Amino acid sequence: MDRLQPEPAEAEIDTLQIAAEGAAANAYAPHSMFRVGAALRLTTGEIVLGTNVENASYGLTICAERSAVCAMITQYGPKARIEAVCVTNLNKAASSPCGACRQVLAEFMDADAWIIFPGAHGQREIKRLSELLPFGFQLA
Repeated sequence: MDRLQPEPAEAEIDTLQIAAEGAAANAYAPHSMFRVGAALRLTTGEIVLGTNVENASYGLTICAERSAVCAMITQYGPKARIEAVCVTNLNKAASSPCGACRQVLAEFMDADAWIIFPGAHGQREIKRLSELLPFGFQLA
């Protein structure tokens, strides 16, 4: 039986959240003004950041989580693995990763890895990927 990853320590969560907030400050969100940042902690301990980049053609917008995954692959290659993700926004709004981001994250992290994000009423939500994406797509 595989052992589940323990929940990240509060100090570790704080570190990831501060990093994600820093990334959100660099967001390009002139249309929605909804600035999002993501911090990925890799299994090797490195932290990789991403931010949302909007486009006037909204379908071309890239979310912070996918931006961070692209940066991770660029810096560390396709075998990099994510141990935890923190997503935050500067609008103080509850916001879990969207479905597309959940699916992209699933390509690079185990189902029991942690995703941290702002929840309702200002508290942080800490969920396993499997809770947010219980039936993720897998190519045979």
